[in-house]
Amino acid sequence: MTDTGKVDVVVIGSGFGGSIPAYRLAAGGARVVVLERGPWLTAEDFGHDFKFGSASTRAFEFTMGDGMNVLGGNCVGGGSVVYFAAMPRAPRFTFDRHGSVGRRLWPRAVDRAHLDPWYDMVAESLPITRNDWDDVTFSGGLWAAACSHAGRTANPVPAAIDRAACTNCNWMMSGCRFDAKRSLLLNYIPAAVAHGAEIRPLHEVQYLSRTSDGGYRVHFNTVDEVDYRIVTGTGTIEAPIVIVAAGAAASPVILQRSEATLGEMPTAVGRNFSGNGERLNTAIMNEDRVREVLGLSRADGRAYEAYQIGKGPTCASWDRLDGDLPEFSRYSLEQLYFPPGFGTILAQAPDATGPSWFGLDKKEILKRWQSWLTIFVMSEDDNEGVFGPPPATGNADRISQQMLSRGGLRYRPTANTLSGWAAADADCRDILERDGLARVMPWTNDVIGAYTVHPLSSCRIGDDPELSALDDRHELRGHPGIFVTDGSAVPAGLTVNPAFTIAALAERAVPGIVEAAAARGVDVRYVSAPPAHAATSRRPLTVG
Repeated sequence: MTDTGKVDVVVIGSGFGGSIPAYRLAAGGARVVVLERGPWLTAEDFGHDFKFGSASTRAFEFTMGDGMNVLGGNCVGGGSVVYFAAMPRAPRFTFDRHGSVGRRLWPRAVDRAHLDPWYDMVAESLPITRNDWDDVTFSGGLWAAACSHAGRTANPVPAAIDRAACTNCNWMMSGCRFDAKRSLLLNYIPAAVAHGAEIRPLHEVQYLSRTSDGGYRVHFNTVDEVDYRIVTGTGTIEAPIVIVAAGAAASPVILQRSEATLGEMPTAVGRNFSGNGERLNTAIMNEDRVREVLGLSRADGRAYEAYQIGKGPTCASWDRLDGDLPEFSRYSLEQLYFPPGFGTILAQAPDATGPSWFGLDKKEILKRWQSWLTIFVMSEDDNEGVFGPPPATGNADRISQQMLSRGGLRYRPTANTLSGWAAADADCRDILERDGLARVMPWTNDVIGAYTVHPLSSCRIGDDPELSALDDRHELRGHPGIFVTDGSAVPAGLTVNPAFTIAALAERAVPGIVEAAAARGVDVRYVSAPPAHAATSRRPLTVG
């Protein structure tokens, strides 16, 4: 055991929920250490392949649960490195959701009007820009044209992308080698380091315990940079303030394991997990009908055949984001690109005579992969996920050297969730199968269950202690000085991409954390200035 000393603030995780308070607190004079279980990767590491040891296997964590599977970031910068940079604000109605429990899920102190100034702060810091139709990709334009043909509306999606630097290579899910995607590697993280924060990659936090002076001791393992199953060392670090931001699939596990040393956890820790109601549909486009019905063509004479060209989601239909509609019937439909290896396995073949997700029929549609269009559903689920007892180490039992693990999350979709998925699937078919444009099938749940790239709500904020692990300032109930600021704090599915909301909530939490830190003897002040921008994601020299 190596005692690594004391600081003012320990931040667990370096995604939006971790890097934002790390920068703000370091800029305000606090001594900050960030512990990140993944590696520190930069633009030069983000290759365009899926070979073992590439960014595509090192930067992701695919955690298989019982009925729910989570794909998330596992690197410095967390989900901001592997997200598609789509940054819409949550619709106003989502803050009034009651779910099947019939009680308000969000704290009364938080609604869209209250959160808008914090959204504005994030938009300036990354920054986020509104796309116009000239920025929409071939697949986004196809989706917009199909929506128009069906009498629906569609909109360009706001994004955190430097459009001048983007090459439309469509590899942004595996990081951006051109630094066009405005991940945290270009703003909050280098700004935090410039103010003295220390980032320690390959540090996997196991649990927390108390110190004699009322602070906390964070216990961690260090892991091998190639095989994450190999523990290369152990250590502790003490601080009066701990910010848990390891992600909605890891933060509750760390807190569950800490119960033996910290005392009883709130009952909502590790419960009420939401997969953001996510589901995917794949359309196999009929190129002739795309030309004849929609009147689309490319300069080379092809009608479409451009699934892989461009960037992630650029166009969405938000017709169902209507606050007058009943809960569980509201969802967004967003055009999306999943690169080979992610998007091909679970896609089903329409009209298959045998198995729909593998076999001869599946092989035939794979030949036409350039004519695919994937539609991403984000709906209102019922917060059905529950985490079982934590594993011996980490947040899940690692199966392979990198990327793959099995966790204790159990998810059984309720009738409410299933009805939302069915309505969204029917909408996709209605839009894309009109006049023979395509054949549409959802990704199968039969192989591994449901799946999400936006895990939420496993340690959520709220007013009701029975439903929420955190108060409305993000402080863990019964454990003053511990705050949770990542996606696990979001009370429910948002019906849109959640990164912007997670970041806005993290910004909103910082003044309260500063106040708590000062009360615990930390010499710190709140700094509202946006982070300075780095020209490249090159790793700073002053890191742990």
